[in-house]
Amino acid sequence: MDLQQMRYVVAVAETRNFTRAAERCDVVQSSLSHRIAALERELGVRLFARSSRRVELTRAGEAFLGSARDCLAAADRAAADAAAAAGVVRGQLAVGVIVTTAAVDVPELLQRFRGRYPEVRILLRAGGSDELAASVRAGELDIAFLGLPEGEEPAGVETLALDHDEHVLLLPARHRLAGAGRVSLREIAGETYVDFVAGTQGRAQSDRAFAEAGLVRDVAYEAGVAELMPRLVARGLGVALLPSAFIGPLAAADPELVVVPVTDGPRRVEHLVWSRFNPSPATLALLGVLGVRGRTPRA
Repeated sequence: MDLQQMRYVVAVAETRNFTRAAERCDVVQSSLSHRIAALERELGVRLFARSSRRVELTRAGEAFLGSARDCLAAADRAAADAAAAAGVVRGQLAVGVIVTTAAVDVPELLQRFRGRYPEVRILLRAGGSDELAASVRAGELDIAFLGLPEGEEPAGVETLALDHDEHVLLLPARHRLAGAGRVSLREIAGETYVDFVAGTQGRAQSDRAFAEAGLVRDVAYEAGVAELMPRLVARGLGVALLPSAFIGPLAAADPELVVVPVTDGPRRVEHLVWSRFNPSPATLALLGVLGVRGRTPRA
């Protein structure tokens, strides 16, 4: 058994197609199929159930896949560590991002990073703060940008607070409060709300603020993606509380939307988090580009 056979198995498992897997691995399909068949003979089990139209992992294949991915990740990390010791940063950098990230211009950051470390492959994943933090702890992501309620710290990871921000009220332009200079939570508690899905950190920020004020509100629309919320508000379906740094520029470009400050509204902190245990050379390189001192590898 060798690493290339493992890569072929992972590619077939992820594409569910031998032809697409061969294209991904830059090899002819007959060679990929032959190597997987040889591995199955060596293991004494079938890893894939095949037909003319379908390819699926067998139970043995499912058991093999997780360990194969771990082995490949370890091999890639070993190669990256060796290269870093020689002054070259390469490998993969897996970055998690919440969609409301505003403290850092992530595309601009990655542009600068790529300019300095062109041999690093970058994998981007969007998600909720809890999900991304858990992925960093599990080693599935190298680094992540999170947003948490003020006073709450990510657990089990290295963390750097990037920015503090206040939520503002997002209204349709024809709303009765559109001309208000400032409002309080009590004044807007009776509104119909558009918000994130219950149980997420994005939702928790506003839920906590209303609960601490002893107020109850009606969340009639739950959105899994932040980009949908302004569109719902613009249609007059409700109002929303969103971080000012994220929503301000979007609202300024849309005449159907108005932003009003909230005196006692939710506050959030944007965090950068990464693994406490042996961060990869690419992770240290990104921290260096961000200006986090003492963690910059040689370029």
